[in-house]
Amino acid sequence: MIEMSKEVLTILMLSAIFIGVFTGFPLAMIMGTVGLFFGFIVFGPNIGDMLYSRIVDGILTNYIFLAVPLFIFMGNMLEYSGITEKLYDALYLWLGGIRGGLALVTMLIGTILAATVGIIAASVTMLAVVGLPSMVKKGYDKSLASGTVCAGGCLGILIPPSIMFIIYAPMAQLSVGKMFLAAFLPGFLLSAMYMLYIAIRCWLQPEMGPALPPEEREKVSFGKKIMMLVTSMLPPVILVMAVLGVIFLGVAATTEAAGVGAFAATLLVIAFRKFSFQVLFKCSFETLKACGFVLLIVVMGFAFVGVFVGSGAGEVFANAILSTPGGKWGVFGIIMFVCFILGFFMDWIAIVFILIPVVTPIAKQLNFDPLWFAMMVCVNFQMSFLTPPFAMAIFIVRGVAPPELGITMSDIIRGVWPFVILIIVALFLLVAFPDIILWLPGKMIK
Repeated sequence: MIEMSKEVLTILMLSAIFIGVFTGFPLAMIMGTVGLFFGFIVFGPNIGDMLYSRIVDGILTNYIFLAVPLFIFMGNMLEYSGITEKLYDALYLWLGGIRGGLALVTMLIGTILAATVGIIAASVTMLAVVGLPSMVKKGYDKSLASGTVCAGGCLGILIPPSIMFIIYAPMAQLSVGKMFLAAFLPGFLLSAMYMLYIAIRCWLQPEMGPALPPEEREKVSFGKKIMMLVTSMLPPVILVMAVLGVIFLGVAATTEAAGVGAFAATLLVIAFRKFSFQVLFKCSFETLKACGFVLLIVVMGFAFVGVFVGSGAGEVFANAILSTPGGKWGVFGIIMFVCFILGFFMDWIAIVFILIPVVTPIAKQLNFDPLWFAMMVCVNFQMSFLTPPFAMAIFIVRGVAPPELGITMSDIIRGVWPFVILIIVALFLLVAFPDIILWLPGKMIK
């Protein structure tokens, strides 16, 4: 063991993480290596036994983590159901005739997918495949079209069921079910703000999102439009009620609700005649890969946090934040700013494991409602998907967009910044009106 001050250890561990991020190595490996290296320096050879018990008790025997593969399987199944295409066709007929209508349709579908899929990569990919070509070919501005796809797809990490809450809640000692319900209204608030921005921008600048000509909209009768809308909306409504309804009514906990959702998604694929053993194999295999990725980051994150907090570095970091001028709101502002800056360079899972164990006790000490504070951090995480260089949504859209559309990285980055600003505005609204977060969980049947 090597003697060093807590302050020096804090600086060295955090610096090692940031330097590691820029090397391009997987973040899980970086966190695990830094945690084990400094753990051996501080605690000696016993670090292995200490981390083993922490990981087994915190992860491998934690019942709530069973919901992760079930929700991922549910999202993967929905990719094969054809729901997205049916929704787009139905909403296209209703909203295509107004300025920016196709972008509004894309955002609406992104919101619906968020409440059924909950996986960023899947949501953004589906929107990019279904909505992006239609918008660009109809003359929509490329930056508006790609920004809409990125922002709409990222709602899946906020509107439940979301994998983020399943990982965040145990770290902050909160109920996953309450976090699900607390996220509903903020998620819909963001969606409404996005759509309002699109509508206003296209009204002021018609060339950004031209309306479809009447001859394209009058091919289908009004009755058939109603039927298409009802039949396309019914499956996602059933799925949302199958998951969130049983949680809200107190019928089942989150893990059991995830099982219900996975089963309901499978039934929908069967009902739409898209089920086969090949589809089942692909969904299971993709679920296994995603769970392996998540579990690896969670285990390595636990290793890093165990050493960081156990060595006293977490206390040093907390004291540094608490010394911020401006009282409790000054401290809160610094925490939000740190989350925002980290989002430029790290995945949200890494930020959760590095930051949440340290800042959650600070929030309690400052008498912030733990559920409200957690949701503010989660809304902040929306920006991490849209702010380069570590912007997952931007890179997915760039990779999925057909080459013939001519969409460049510059187009996508210009398109996402207005939505980043809207997230910041939403954070101020949630500070001014905390009941947007707290009202629905207060109505939850226990």
